[in-house]
Amino acid sequence: MEIYSATTPATEEFKELLESQFSKNQKLEEGKIIECTVTKLSDKYCYLSSEGLKQEPILDINQLKVLGLLDKIKVDSKINVLLERLEHPKTGEIIVSAEKAIKLAGWNKILEMYKNEEPVNGKILRRIKGGAEVSIDELGLVAFLPGSMIDESPLKNFDHLIGEIQKFAIVKLDTVRGNVVVSRRHIIESSKSIDKKKLLEAFKEGDIVKGTVKQLTNFGAFFRLDNGLDTLVHTSEISYARVSHPDEILSEGDVKQLKIIEVNLDKLQLSCSLKKLMPDPFDNIDKYSVGKIYKCRIVKLAEFGFFAELEKNLICLCHSSQLSHSKKNISSKKLFSVNDEVDVMIKEIDKDNKRIAISVKMCQENPYDTFAKTYKIDDVVEAKIVAKNEYALFASTKDFKDIEIFIHSNNIAWKGNPDEELSKFKVNDSIKIKILEINKDDQKIRGGIREALGPDPILFFEKKNVNDRISCKVVASDKKKGLTVQPIGSDLNFLIKKSAISINPADARPERWVGGETVDVAIAEKDLSNNKRKITLSIKLLETLEKAEALEKYGTTEGSGRSLPFSSLADSLEKKKKDNED
Repeated sequence: MEIYSATTPATEEFKELLESQFSKNQKLEEGKIIECTVTKLSDKYCYLSSEGLKQEPILDINQLKVLGLLDKIKVDSKINVLLERLEHPKTGEIIVSAEKAIKLAGWNKILEMYKNEEPVNGKILRRIKGGAEVSIDELGLVAFLPGSMIDESPLKNFDHLIGEIQKFAIVKLDTVRGNVVVSRRHIIESSKSIDKKKLLEAFKEGDIVKGTVKQLTNFGAFFRLDNGLDTLVHTSEISYARVSHPDEILSEGDVKQLKIIEVNLDKLQLSCSLKKLMPDPFDNIDKYSVGKIYKCRIVKLAEFGFFAELEKNLICLCHSSQLSHSKKNISSKKLFSVNDEVDVMIKEIDKDNKRIAISVKMCQENPYDTFAKTYKIDDVVEAKIVAKNEYALFASTKDFKDIEIFIHSNNIAWKGNPDEELSKFKVNDSIKIKILEINKDDQKIRGGIREALGPDPILFFEKKNVNDRISCKVVASDKKKGLTVQPIGSDLNFLIKKSAISINPADARPERWVGGETVDVAIAEKDLSNNKRKITLSIKLLETLEKAEALEKYGTTEGSGRSLPFSSLADSLEKKKKDNED
């Protein structure tokens, strides 16, 4: 069979049409906005068509309802959609979105407006955390309006602004997250800035003006002046007395005389003060002297100390370190209450910064000085354990309950493991302590339980020297560790390591002893200082010393040494004889 194709006008026309469709299809890109024509509307779907698409995209009718486009759409209407997928991997359908097309177009538009510093129209939808949510209907976007950018001064209630179409300045765009931040305050200030500057130029520092309290905040009070300007009086400028919140002194609606302390034409700000119109209590500070004791009234308690009033509006600070000689880092709230009258000593007067530092403990006798007068080093006292940690005990005596005597675990027992000895004690146990150190400057007293029991048993070795021979009783033997021995006349136990049992490795076996035997040893190491208290004993050293003594005594006698109890002594004697002959 022969296959052939004939060229006709109809086939040429089809070829041109096919090529045009392919060329148009190549221009279509996912993520771009395309214009489509509505071909059919049903109860559920809107059918679209566009040149270059191989099939009809479909929109859910509910999407058009949400966007408010359903009433505007009819057959043959034009609508812009975002081409999300040219072909769904499973269904093969074309995926488009009218909602995303509106948002993308809106985002592109707002980017352009932001660059050109153009305002945008919107309306406040509702109050949210930190501010409000603003709908920019013309762009299909929702923006965030911070509470500080709603008005020139903070508003407690802005319900009257909700739902009204207003102008907003675009102050921030986050292109990654698609967030928009707008400001109503910028629009208000920009319209008033020229007039406000003229009003501010009429004032100068030091002028007295009258203002009405408009709003109270944690950081100060906003006043409205007679000419309509708003000014802030910071909390620190309300009174010479310490003020935690302006509502302690002021109420909304109060009319007060204010003194202008700064006119800032660049920031268009006016700063005022209430206290500058009051007598300064520091004008009479010279009647107070450092080192003298005065009575004051506590006006505020804090974790770091307390504030007190020497006289009306003259405030001083007592730091927590100045509350007590013996109690460290204690809170003033545990010792005092507001309005308590206490005796204090003035530590420092800083006229430049208008600060006064006071001390409670300087009015009282230092208990560490009294302790040093009552007790001296080496005194043994009755005490009770008041605290305990992983390495020490803390105890106090009946007459000095606020002073804690420090007892390190190394000072609990002369023998045994310090950690194990520490575990035997608990809080409220009665103990006897020997005073080892009294340091008044550092407020530290150190004591020892073992020192109160009697002299250090390590002093048994006080008159003995390294290499001295002593007799010991074998307490126990351990195949791996060695021999545990107790010098006769002492109650301390010492471990002789396996390597220190004998010169001959074959005899260095701890199991040769079962316990109860007497064995002579030599002192290999001695350090009786408080920090170390170290004694090392060795049988091997004693054998070495005895061998050296035998070599010295019998080295010149022929045949000597064969009957001595050292397996290598005869060989050593023979070698020494040959060396002498040479």
